[in-house]
Amino acid sequence: MSHPLRFGVWAPVHGSRAARHDPDEPHDASWARNRALVLEAERLGYDSILVAQHTVNPYDETRDQLEAWTASAALAALTERIEIIAAIKPGLYHPVLLAKMALQIEQVSRGRFALNLVNAWNRAEFERAGLPFPAHDERYAYGREWIALVDRLLRGERVTHEGRHFRVEDYQLKPAGTYRARPTIYVGGESEPARALLADHGDVWFINGQPLAAVADLIADVARRPAAQGRLRYGLSAFVIARETEAEAQDEFARLLSLSRRDEAIRADTRARTDAASVMFAKTDAAAAHHVGTNGGTAAGLVGSYDGVAERIRAFHAAGIELFMLQFQPFEAEMARFAAQVFSRVKG
Repeated sequence: MSHPLRFGVWAPVHGSRAARHDPDEPHDASWARNRALVLEAERLGYDSILVAQHTVNPYDETRDQLEAWTASAALAALTERIEIIAAIKPGLYHPVLLAKMALQIEQVSRGRFALNLVNAWNRAEFERAGLPFPAHDERYAYGREWIALVDRLLRGERVTHEGRHFRVEDYQLKPAGTYRARPTIYVGGESEPARALLADHGDVWFINGQPLAAVADLIADVARRPAAQGRLRYGLSAFVIARETEAEAQDEFARLLSLSRRDEAIRADTRARTDAASVMFAKTDAAAAHHVGTNGGTAAGLVGSYDGVAERIRAFHAAGIELFMLQFQPFEAEMARFAAQVFSRVKG
């Protein structure tokens, strides 16, 4: 394929992503665990790490939550090769401040930093802090003006801007452009405003886990649009359960699914705090009773024998997916299993 095959992992910034009553995976969202896991992911050969941004735990506010941007800066200093992707919700940071932070992490990482623009779905995170949480399309209008400013500032341009949401006068950030034109911009979201914003300002589209045919349709739609940054690339979120045999994988899937059903009260609370216009939650919440993991999780179908999972990865790759952003449980053991058993089957 013309696009490289890459594998990344979600940092466990709020603990497990499948079932919160799993005796094999106690809740641990600490800096110590995230540091060790990312260093191990780099050693194993993973290409990227995604650090989700939340101020409080989005699924259970009584549990810990690691802060994304301070953690990403620290990880940039500790790692040597792995790409560090920090999620960002525009409503939490002024574009000048955020662009400066991003450029600093780009310097620390020597050109390995990326930001993942997300629209935010958790109303309570904003409203309880006294921050505005406009309607879905209004948040995208705000995000469009926000990323247009950030993009220019990341490139080291001298910026003067008078818009609906921001006024910036004769601002320029340095150093910029040391390693490349600017850090990579990933965009999440599947709504029409998200797709339009991606075409105008993004480099990579993060698609939530779903079957191959649906992913191919999404890619086909976006690929038809003129892209300001050139050829767009695509990433897919997925929860992996890979075993020697299909039966062993299905047994583990059944175990996790049974455990995850004990989290229904947590999911109900999450639904109550979620913007009903969020396309991601409209899809993934409806399927939650049949899948495990967040952002689509096992809906991507990466559950099965090592050979079967490898075959499905190759099919997604052929459809245009470059980066697989993976979740596991128990995370460390399954991350190592996947590297040992599946990497060679798809990268050989």
